Amino acid sequence: MSALLIEDADARELDGVMAVMERAFDPCFGEAWTRGQCAGTLLLPGAWLHVARLGGAVVGFAIARIVLDEAELMMLAVDPSARGRGVGARLLDRFAATAARRGAARLHLEVREGNPALRLYARAHFASVGRREAYYRGRDGRSSAALTLARAVEAPR
Repeated sequence: MSALLIEDADARELDGVMAVMERAFDPCFGEAWTRGQCAGTLLLPGAWLHVARLGGAVVGFAIARIVLDEAELMMLAVDPSARGRGVGARLLDRFAATAARRGAARLHLEVREGNPALRLYARAHFASVGRREAYYRGRDGRSSAALTLARAVEAPR
């Protein structure tokens, strides 16, 4: 089995990011981003991208940004074929470490209510700080709430 690598990346990795995006998010929930949204976000001041690779293939990614002393995990996705191997946890750890190095005091993210990733975020000590009703809208017109989670940044190692 190939070793899992988490790497800093840029917009040149969007083909791999979009392939994971397509497989990771069920369209019924309305969570996936378009290529344009990903590319535009990476142009924002303070934004960054990490990719996870197994055997050279992109199997996950995290898009984040920092504004002043607050870092936001804007998107994290893991290819279904790579789930259960610690990819999401490693991406989340790398996000937190990068945020700490960039001066963040607090981390936050939004996630769809009912998303299985809530277990990952709970294990990483994120706690609920807000809720947006009917935030996500799927192709079928159904809506789901967005939960805002946050935690303090640990000192960099």
